[in-house]
Amino acid sequence: MSSLDITRVEAAPDAGRRAWDEHQPPSLDLIRDCVHCGFCLPTCPSYAVFEDEADSPRGRILLMRIGHEEGSAISPEMVTHFDRCLGCMACVTACPSGVQYDRLIEHTRPQLERHYDRPWHRRALRRAVFELFTHPGRLRLLAPLMALDRRLGLTEQAARLPVVRESPRLRLMLKLTPDVPASAMVRRLPRVLRPRRRVVRGRVALMQGCVQRVWFADVNAATMRVLAAEGWQVHTRVTPRCCGALTMHSGLEDEALDLARRTIAAYEEFDHVVVNVAGCGSAMKDYAHMLADDPAWADRAKAFAAKVRDIHELLAEHEPRAERHPLALKVAYHDACHLAHAQGVREPPRAVLRSIPGLELVEPAEWELCCGSAGIYNVMQPEAAEELGKRKARNLAATGAQIIAAANPGCSMQIAAHLDGPMRVVHPVELLDRSLAGAPAWELLG
Repeated sequence: MSSLDITRVEAAPDAGRRAWDEHQPPSLDLIRDCVHCGFCLPTCPSYAVFEDEADSPRGRILLMRIGHEEGSAISPEMVTHFDRCLGCMACVTACPSGVQYDRLIEHTRPQLERHYDRPWHRRALRRAVFELFTHPGRLRLLAPLMALDRRLGLTEQAARLPVVRESPRLRLMLKLTPDVPASAMVRRLPRVLRPRRRVVRGRVALMQGCVQRVWFADVNAATMRVLAAEGWQVHTRVTPRCCGALTMHSGLEDEALDLARRTIAAYEEFDHVVVNVAGCGSAMKDYAHMLADDPAWADRAKAFAAKVRDIHELLAEHEPRAERHPLALKVAYHDACHLAHAQGVREPPRAVLRSIPGLELVEPAEWELCCGSAGIYNVMQPEAAEELGKRKARNLAATGAQIIAAANPGCSMQIAAHLDGPMRVVHPVELLDRSLAGAPAWELLG
């Protein structure tokens, strides 16, 4: 672990100083659970890319321990290694000792944000991302421009510019741009969608998400139709604008907690809160932990988190009511990290897909390895994200599938950006929606 020595610093005149403050530092008890066995290494995407022990889960856990030592300080090298972590939680799935790396990294990142002054251009880029992607209203304003861009081929022309070709970040950002219709600027979901069946299973709310509700509005609409077909009364809310997942995963604690409280207040009246975005579901299920120290919200957060269901979970928990029609497609399922690892939801999406007659489900190699999206990771770490995206795309293409099913918008954009063939990336619920409607499979292959 030679590279870890770079984080050690000489003791400051104040020998009692430590890198971490007393507000929820990474727990020493959890740090001691790691026996450094190395089972996490083959599943860690940053270790696969950088091949540096400091960029592995056990290496970062050692950095967390060093941060508790007297005289320690947060160095630029330490921040680099933590920033290279995608937060995919594949190590949590792989760890035989049950090390809670998710809790450790969740408490480390706010410490970095409080005590490390990032270069101004990094701060500006991060803030620009949050000021755009967590505000649906601002994303809607971009929809006509994005539609015009697709029509005129402006992105393709820009990609040929030397400044873009030489910049991994600009190159990847242009490739990530999804195909968004101009109608996304004004399109809205109904406030309530009632089932046709007399016996209603319950009242659920669909969390619309921030990016999802604008750039992937068809997924939300399909989700509502599927839920109504299965007997649920489905409600939507315009606010809050975001659940706080992106800011929480980036260590912006105060902003994330404010959005968490707003989300709880908006949705806690319903039987279930349904989520079709892996990252959002992971964050919302973690509200009980996030707000555990807030006496006014702790109990509400715990009750709320217990109601959160990924759409696949809810469908798998109840017997189907609506008839499935055949959909003759070969589909490769991509495990979104915050669904498979952070939430532990692996079988329900597969069960949903297998319930569709005629659909052949195939599995890619290295299912546990992140695609490189990871919230804002592909914007902040474009070289590593590009390598992971290409690796994931190759594994998915090798299955010979016609369609890729992915339950997270970031994954969908990242995979689509690195595919070389005609394969399309859709949400699993979109396939089920087409099956319920009896729509032809060929429309997805055009």
